[in-house]
Amino acid sequence: MIDEILAFNRRFVAEKGYERFITDKYPNKRIAIVTCMDTRLVELLPAALGLKNGDVKVIKNAGGTITNPFDSTVRSLLVAIYELGVQEVMIVGHTGCGVQGMDSAEMQRLMRERGISERRITLMKHCGIDLDSWLHGFDDTESAILETVDLVRNHPLVPQDVVVKGYIMDSTTGELTPIG
Repeated sequence: MIDEILAFNRRFVAEKGYERFITDKYPNKRIAIVTCMDTRLVELLPAALGLKNGDVKVIKNAGGTITNPFDSTVRSLLVAIYELGVQEVMIVGHTGCGVQGMDSAEMQRLMRERGISERRITLMKHCGIDLDSWLHGFDDTESAILETVDLVRNHPLVPQDVVVKGYIMDSTTGELTPIG
């Protein structure tokens, strides 16, 4: 499958398909969106929000939430705010998220099935990584989004003038519902 993607890329570049996407690194709308990596949102989210290339910074991860105030998502938000002029942050969860109800024990079982040894899993735990917490999903999407909004709003490195709001998107229709 990667070979097919690379072949398409060569044609895309040769035919100058990139020209309609040319922009700079600064978001036109001065907004960053933290959202889920769910495949249903790849085209739906920008279409449902009327966004085009260059409008916003989109930061995606599993669940569209932040579980640690010093993880890579927060780092990306800080870069967006201080280096790229972002003034507003949208935290966008969605219906039917796969991280909702994700079970750490099941994930570790699947790791073992795929050849990750018990020794490696134990090593993570001895290095101070709480796999049970780190690999655990959330029980309620709305609560998880509200916790992330609170974390960003009250983060010691996020300026108070940055607007932070939470939403849940319908994964089928794209309808955005404000929460909190």
